[in-house]
Amino acid sequence: MKLSKRGEYALRSLINLGFAVEAKRELVQASELAECEQLPVKFLEQILQTLKDAGYIRSARGKFGGYALAKPARDIKIGQVVRLIDGPLAPIACVSQTAYEKCTCPDEIHCGLRMLMLDVRNAIADILDRYSLADVVQVTIRRMRRDGIPLPFSAEASTPVRVPARLARQLASRHKGARISPTEGVLHQLLGDYTI
Repeated sequence: MKLSKRGEYALRSLINLGFAVEAKRELVQASELAECEQLPVKFLEQILQTLKDAGYIRSARGKFGGYALAKPARDIKIGQVVRLIDGPLAPIACVSQTAYEKCTCPDEIHCGLRMLMLDVRNAIADILDRYSLADVVQVTIRRMRRDGIPLPFSAEASTPVRVPARLARQLASRHKGARISPTEGVLHQLLGDYTI
């Protein structure tokens, strides 16, 4: 499974709408979401419409309109959103639970590749279905506070928060660059030491 740009932008937008809830901001305009994450507005609007049609977000029209979460962040599972935007989580169709297609190998029951890919699919689904938008938002907020970054859409952030390139490089060097250690993920932040 590879998250598409649509999937990435959908999740980043939902996370930002989660920040808005934490900052007591009622609505966020699509242009603000796009600016905050440096996303193309027109493409983002299409994604927001898909999220709205699925009931994850709501919108209000007009000069002071915008978007907000339609349900509590704890009720939005990351796996649901990924499936909505990108389809099945399975790396090959013969292990998909939502879009199964017969395997091309002659003996599907004894196919080693299929067994391996089933484990991959199950691991991905277990993680994405276990965590909610609220989990991701809370972990991200803790990290932002640790690094002195103001919460997007909050009173202390007069404009959408985008970390300046120089500050991003400083933070990256302080936290071992762009490489991600096993302790940087959401799982570790919520559960401490764990094994999959």
